[in-house]
Amino acid sequence: MSLVRALSSASLAASLAAGLAFAVMAPGAGTAQAATVMRCSHQLPPQHHVAKVIDRWAEEVERLSKGEIDVQVFGAESLMKAKENILAVAKGGIECAFSLNFQWGKTLPLMNVTLGPYTMSSLDAWRKWPTSEAAAFLEKKLLEKGVRNVVWVFQTNESVFTSKGKALITPVDFQGMKMRGLNPTFDAGLEALGATPVSMPGGDVYQSLGTGVIDAALTDVAAAYARKYYEVQDYMTDVQMLSVYLHGYVTPKWYDGLSDAAKEALKTAGLEAAAWAVDAAVEAVAESPDKLIAKGVHFHRATDEENAALKAVMQPAFDAAFTEATGAEGRVLLDLIAKLQ
Repeated sequence: MSLVRALSSASLAASLAAGLAFAVMAPGAGTAQAATVMRCSHQLPPQHHVAKVIDRWAEEVERLSKGEIDVQVFGAESLMKAKENILAVAKGGIECAFSLNFQWGKTLPLMNVTLGPYTMSSLDAWRKWPTSEAAAFLEKKLLEKGVRNVVWVFQTNESVFTSKGKALITPVDFQGMKMRGLNPTFDAGLEALGATPVSMPGGDVYQSLGTGVIDAALTDVAAAYARKYYEVQDYMTDVQMLSVYLHGYVTPKWYDGLSDAAKEALKTAGLEAAAWAVDAAVEAVAESPDKLIAKGVHFHRATDEENAALKAVMQPAFDAAFTEATGAEGRVLLDLIAKLQ
């Protein structure tokens, strides 16, 4: 029987006090087997399509490892705040977490590469990503930062600019707007449009929009529905501007203590989940516009000309910021990504 658990905050103290191993009764066995606990933290609400992929991945890890790994999934920041996940895993405070690529910020700015306006929006490229040279390049860099990557989870290549009272379509529409940014590299493009980016975790955006702390936001189209942005924003402009992904990573020392069979289970489950994520994203993107419209949102899909106008302003600013942050390594990564297109 699977022991994957989406644990509530009420059980958090007990889970954190648990050791890395405990007794699990194997089905049909008369003796106990040691199972290794793998606490995984992420920020997404349970209804988000990526959260569902993570739950499915966790079940697959347990199945393929034949119970050697007991995966405990803590979503919606119930274990750690999103900004705490990377350091917690690197230090071994928890075994596993999922982060959005832009949450690496200045620590590993190479992770921002897919935020470049129209740099990697092809779904075919994302299907090739997990076994690509570009992914291997980033996995090496992640290990140097103290975490071992075990799964790539594509979230979306389709985003919406949300706003209230008017649509954000042309560059001039963004002037003077306070809006949730992603990180300094991407935010350079927003600043070029005349907007003022405000840094905040995804879980705080809804309230900030509702109270007027910010005027607008950029999020994936499925998240706009899952996080109920339609309750506080009535205009959304759909753009295939950037690609956002999460990735699951573990503490290297913890990983090194696993058996070869368990390591293989993580590898296989990771490749499977990467494929599931692309399919889930396609389905979520297909359904979300109609769901948002049904909630009263004025939904506009940017035309080729409108996308081109945004790209002309934003891409040079992003390129300059990305190059400054990543140097020669950034150029190497861009060349590797070009092979996927």
